[in-house]
Amino acid sequence: MKPLKLIALDAEDLEILSAHLQDAVGIVGDVCYRPKERRFVMILNRFVWEESGGRWQRGYERRRTALHFERVTACRCRGIDPRTKDGVLNLLAVRFSPAEEPSGHVDLIFSGGATLRLEVECIEARVKDLGPAWSTKARPDHEAAEAPVPQ
Repeated sequence: MKPLKLIALDAEDLEILSAHLQDAVGIVGDVCYRPKERRFVMILNRFVWEESGGRWQRGYERRRTALHFERVTACRCRGIDPRTKDGVLNLLAVRFSPAEEPSGHVDLIFSGGATLRLEVECIEARVKDLGPAWSTKARPDHEAAEAPVPQ
């Protein structure tokens, strides 16, 4: 399978990114907000959903993946301690809420009610696989839950 490379420039594109990133896991130490550059980057281990449907497979795959947002004016968190660098984050969804077009905020919603909120001038996001896949026997299986978002 070819490495995934996606760009999101509107809310519809962001929904596609969210579907590919569902159940990606990472650690707090791999989250980086650079306010002077107005950039947010997070490194995740993405579950490869697009390859998980075949019955012929003996297992599933994960890939190291970068999630990148430009034009970020603020980053806030709820339920995440930035000092706990080895804290695990399980990404459930990426959602956009518009403000004055094209600005708004992007919520990265994690299990356990943790959320990162990015205030953005507009949607400009990228997802890129960084290397080869590795196998995993576990397939995420859970009920989707509504997570609280920062105020």
